[in-house]
Amino acid sequence: MKKRTVSLISAALLFLYSAFSVSAVSYSETAEKETAVARHLLNSPVPSVGSIGGEWMVIGLARSGKISKEFSDGYYSNAESYVKTVGSNKLHRSKSTENSRMIIALTAIGKDPRDIAGYNLLTPLADFNFVKKQGINGPVWALIAFDTMQYDIPTDPSVSVQTTREKLINYILSNQCTDGGWDLNGESADADVTGMAIQALAPYVTKNTGVREAVEKALNVISNSQNSNGCFMTGGEATPESSAQIITALSAMNIDSNADERFIKSGNSALDGLLSFSVENGFEHTKGKGYNQMSTEQSYYALVSFDRYKNGQNSLYDMTDLIAKGDVNQSGSATIADATLIQKYIAKIAGFTLLQQKLADINKDGKVDINDVTALQKYLVTK
Repeated sequence: MKKRTVSLISAALLFLYSAFSVSAVSYSETAEKETAVARHLLNSPVPSVGSIGGEWMVIGLARSGKISKEFSDGYYSNAESYVKTVGSNKLHRSKSTENSRMIIALTAIGKDPRDIAGYNLLTPLADFNFVKKQGINGPVWALIAFDTMQYDIPTDPSVSVQTTREKLINYILSNQCTDGGWDLNGESADADVTGMAIQALAPYVTKNTGVREAVEKALNVISNSQNSNGCFMTGGEATPESSAQIITALSAMNIDSNADERFIKSGNSALDGLLSFSVENGFEHTKGKGYNQMSTEQSYYALVSFDRYKNGQNSLYDMTDLIAKGDVNQSGSATIADATLIQKYIAKIAGFTLLQQKLADINKDGKVDINDVTALQKYLVTK
């Protein structure tokens, strides 16, 4: 009865998210802008390690399917050299987001962050005290990083507090501001931080009542804070980065940021707000100031997240789609052996990692059962 109640609530939420929608900027306009920015970025220098000209560019291009071999291989080489120079699993003594950002980028290009130049970038994130040293940013991005490929969190007996997904989620929830959003100082909702927190929590909305209620409050405060031109504010200023984080968050929630009436003000959607910062080859940070690299990279991956939502693809940070459908044993392609393995899991004579559980959920109903075996067998016959 409990599962049925959750399912009914989830269905109701999905209905509310899609009901009474209107349309703003055309999808073709956003797609054209995305293509133009990708073309420009691919003419930039090969990405290095860093928050600008580095991982965010790689993530956007990789998840759009437009990244070149030169960029992918070049970034991996630069990342490998960087890790060797640091000489440690821990890339920064106090900023766990340095590890998280590289984990996400490496995963996006099909590389294993658990073995780069002999170092496991996930290991430092097993120390919960290290992860939360940055405040809310640390747990948010650690959770996103772990969930990109449903990585198991390493166990480290040497740390005083072992990181778990439950601890990361609870930390984020416990730091929600009284108005329903999130902020670096924990005072009142900041669009950037609230968008990031929603992105991290989105995969858990249908599984955790506390998460669902927290995200509902956050969506409400974000809706109420949207300007008449469709923009969002950070530090008292409208920025494309704020719009980018909200659009990425809404896409992760399967909410149309260009059509849901809650995020359209005076006829201007969240996409309209973002595109109001559009300049040649990219985006500007402040209107009238011209092209800005950081603004362009963040706006670009927001457009990619929206495009993925519109095309029914995995969300920006759910990178399990890089593994072939049904390839539970990760052999490179789905075979009858995978169907047999799922049957063994159902019969409780085989254990699955979190990633295998997700890959085995062929019909994507949130559970692994005989229906998934049937679905995989049908797929194997027709592929």
